[in-house]
Amino acid sequence: MKVGLVYDPVYLEHDTGDHVENSRRLVEAMSYLKETGIKEKLTCLPARPATLEELEMIHAPEYISYVKGKAEKGGGWLDPDTVMSPKSYEAALCAAGGLMVAVEAVMKGEADSAFALVRPPGHHAIKDRAMGFCIFNNVAIAAKFAMRKFSLDRVLIADFDVHHGNGTQDAFYADRKVLYFSTHQYPFYPGTGWMDETGTGEGEGTTVNFPMAGGWGDEEYLRAFNEVLVPAARRFQPQLVLVSAGFDAHWADHLAMMKVSVTGFVQMATILKELAAELCQGRLVFTLEGGYNLRVVASSIKAMFAVLLGNSEIDDPLGKAPVARKPDGFDEHIEAIKRIHHIG
Repeated sequence: MKVGLVYDPVYLEHDTGDHVENSRRLVEAMSYLKETGIKEKLTCLPARPATLEELEMIHAPEYISYVKGKAEKGGGWLDPDTVMSPKSYEAALCAAGGLMVAVEAVMKGEADSAFALVRPPGHHAIKDRAMGFCIFNNVAIAAKFAMRKFSLDRVLIADFDVHHGNGTQDAFYADRKVLYFSTHQYPFYPGTGWMDETGTGEGEGTTVNFPMAGGWGDEEYLRAFNEVLVPAARRFQPQLVLVSAGFDAHWADHLAMMKVSVTGFVQMATILKELAAELCQGRLVFTLEGGYNLRVVASSIKAMFAVLLGNSEIDDPLGKAPVARKPDGFDEHIEAIKRIHHIG
């Protein structure tokens, strides 16, 4: 089984200083992959920069020029959360390009699945604006790339980052060719992603939001995946599965209030792998989004690769969340989402 790894040192040159989204996330992850012997089992896929034409599949030319100019002037803040250094434009090009490399390898059968360990992340970036640590929307660009280069008609994007991927939703809100499924804490940044946001026009019904109350954890996430994502995906019949993998829903991540464990992430990844095997010849590509506890990120990334490699043993060094009272109302919540999307 060939599992691809996309990584490039240029991602470390997106220098954000002491910002919570910093290069240590990848340094720790890569170190742990080597330490645990996982890296030697992976097929390394060299990243490349996205072309201007590829970026313009999602982003406005004026915005791309603005980001490039900002880097050339030494960097600075793109929005209150998103900072650039002189090398950030180059890193962002290779983040988008790296994910396209992973998609191409999987589509051509050069890898069975892949995980692009890229930064800056992407799922908040919209057509003409950076948001939430994100500069270019890597997963949206990759979906467009897959549809154009390989003539795909149906791509599933599953997003389990703790924050709603508003940029990804915006990119495909009227597009029947992309099924976007998101679990995320709500209400929370960026304020979007309520269950009644389901798409518009030809895209009506192809956006499936599963907002989560703070305090929900593995059990609720797995029910969301099994009872909503699985039937929605089977109905949609994707030809490729892309995953925005953020690990900030973990109970030890200080940016949010969810109670997911590494074991929970493994179980979600296993569902996604089984779906891809059932529906699209195993074509499955992960890309890194959030996650800011360094131990959680490293452990979770290692666990994702273990799943892709077919290892059924779960290594969860942090264990389950400390016992806390969960908010009520999950049963009614999931039933409401099922009704909206006509899931029996």
